[in-house]
Amino acid sequence: MIKKEIIKVNFQLDLIEDKIEFFEAHDLKSLEKKISIQIEHNKAILLQVHHVSHQMNMDENGKTFYSAVVHFKAKK
Repeated sequence: MIKKEIIKVNFQLDLIEDKIEFFEAHDLKSLEKKISIQIEHNKAILLQVHHVSHQMNMDENGKTFYSAVVHFKAKK
């Protein structure tokens, strides 16, 4: 006689309501591309851009360095 065992797995999916991501690059075009790619990925989990903050700095060699913070919020 073959004994069969049933295993039950419970899991719960929670909606992500807020997500903050940080980006950096050595030129604006690369920074924009990184952000655009992530915007598309986050659309799949129903997040949209709420706020963007960015700045430009120079490293010790005088080379520009760009960074951005993007706040994503759940679509309503």
